[in-house]
Amino acid sequence: MTMPLLEVSHLRVEFPTRHGTLLALDDISFAIAPGEILGVVGESGAGKSLTGAAIIGLLDPPGRIAAGEIRLAGRRIDNLPYEQMRRIRGREIGAVFQDPLTSLNPLYTVGHQLVETITTHLDLTGAQARTRAIELLASTGIPAPEARIDHYPHQFSGGMRQRVVIALALAANPKLIVADEPTTALDVSIQAQIIALLKKVCKEQGAAVMLVTHDMGVIAETCDRVAVMYAGRVAEIGPVADVIHRPAHPYTVGLMGSIPAMDEDRERLLQIDGAMPRLTAIPPGCAFNPRCPRVFDRCRVERPELVQVGTTRAACWKPVTVEVPR
Repeated sequence: MTMPLLEVSHLRVEFPTRHGTLLALDDISFAIAPGEILGVVGESGAGKSLTGAAIIGLLDPPGRIAAGEIRLAGRRIDNLPYEQMRRIRGREIGAVFQDPLTSLNPLYTVGHQLVETITTHLDLTGAQARTRAIELLASTGIPAPEARIDHYPHQFSGGMRQRVVIALALAANPKLIVADEPTTALDVSIQAQIIALLKKVCKEQGAAVMLVTHDMGVIAETCDRVAVMYAGRVAEIGPVADVIHRPAHPYTVGLMGSIPAMDEDRERLLQIDGAMPRLTAIPPGCAFNPRCPRVFDRCRVERPELVQVGTTRAACWKPVTVEVPR
């Protein structure tokens, strides 16, 4: 088995406040191998983006990693000084965010920003860096890259700006790419192109990709494995096809049942009653128990850990063990 490129072990993220400490991520563990794409999915507020921010060292204060470890290629990175982590973030970890305008400086051409990133992390001259920048723009599907390299971000469409951001993320040949909702603001045809680009990068460069999204269609099309998050914890993790067609956690069953199926004629989709709890009001036991159709007494008092259920791992005292019709 290939050694994981990224290992997250028992990660805990807290936000100290005047009214006490908010527990935002609680005992998160997963690994990603080289050349693998792991999707992270869940409702808004589940902790998906926060997990990505913790990995790349960009937690907003006063958020902090209170426990656990993050290792990149065997090296622990969660306890590094800011400057060391900044160098790793550009050289070994590339980041792609939802809104490309937050990643690009409107005052500089995309070429200036690419060349600056390349020369910061690679031992290249300005001319060599510019040549590499043009190659990166071409590889991400930017037409006429020799001319577009001197354009400003506002001169690109939303989809083209996202391609530039991906080119920036790939500038130093990183080992890991953390992509946080990279296709959310794009129309469907551009989404498909960005997904194909991420898969190409993963295959050709052997990079590990963590893809954060709420779109199960993107997960199904792109990822090898998927982690389903709920209230700051991993509810289920496993191969994409198995999680989609044979989910073991009742929350995952509800998520899959809420997706329209092209080959079914259903008037109503399934729904999960209630809402995900606030960080200040997470119930004891399993956080999903107030909404769970399979709840029993143990669920309300004792928190389940991830256990093997078929081909996936689920944090549930009474996992679903039959295939869910789709």
